[in-house]
Amino acid sequence: MLITTTDLKTDYEVLGLVRGNKTKARHVGMDILALLRNLVGGEVKEYSSLLREAREEAIAEMVAEAEKLGADAIVGVRLATSQIGSGIAEVIAYGTAVKL
Repeated sequence: MLITTTDLKTDYEVLGLVRGNKTKARHVGMDILALLRNLVGGEVKEYSSLLREAREEAIAEMVAEAEKLGADAIVGVRLATSQIGSGIAEVIAYGTAVKL
């Protein structure tokens, strides 16, 4: 499956919008480690890992939806992140499924 943030310079049939989203919550252990990292500085690896997993899962869900439509590619892919509650983040992946 070709996944791109741009348009393709070829003819294709648009199959429709596809999306995937994942919501992840942090836990108290992460907050404690983040607080300690905040004191000494540096990357908060626990949160980076949490968001990386959420992004990968959202993209995989989007690809699965495109495959159900018989798509060869997803063009115009975008990712968005939002906080939907205290300690809860949502990652959304979306794009246009196309048949080459």
